[in-house]
Amino acid sequence: MKVNFNTRDPVYIQVIRHFKEQIAVGGLEPGEEIPSRRELANKLKINPNTAQRAYKEMEAEGLIYTDGNLPSKVTYDENVLRSVKEELIMQAVNHFVHSIHSINVPLDEVLDIVRETYANKEDGGNGND
Repeated sequence: MKVNFNTRDPVYIQVIRHFKEQIAVGGLEPGEEIPSRRELANKLKINPNTAQRAYKEMEAEGLIYTDGNLPSKVTYDENVLRSVKEELIMQAVNHFVHSIHSINVPLDEVLDIVRETYANKEDGGNGND
């Protein structure tokens, strides 16, 4: 498990985002056990209290669950899983739109570029043409 931490966002938020991304792309499956808080802190070289805070937030969001002293697991709740993917998509779209809008690129031109780049990715291209 590797997370590239930035200095802008709180570490626990970045840990949560990492788990959400892993769930969205299928790196973590519903019902899959995740590392203990202590294991996560050791793997990521973060404070155990930070790992605890991330897990507490993820439990509050319904992203993970813990039964008693058993290991925490990824939720089976399809609504939560779907909303995670939607949240990540909207964050990416908002970031993209903000970046493009700030340089005044016409929408039609943006859509053409996005379609072409997306098609290149599907064809195995790197999109840097």
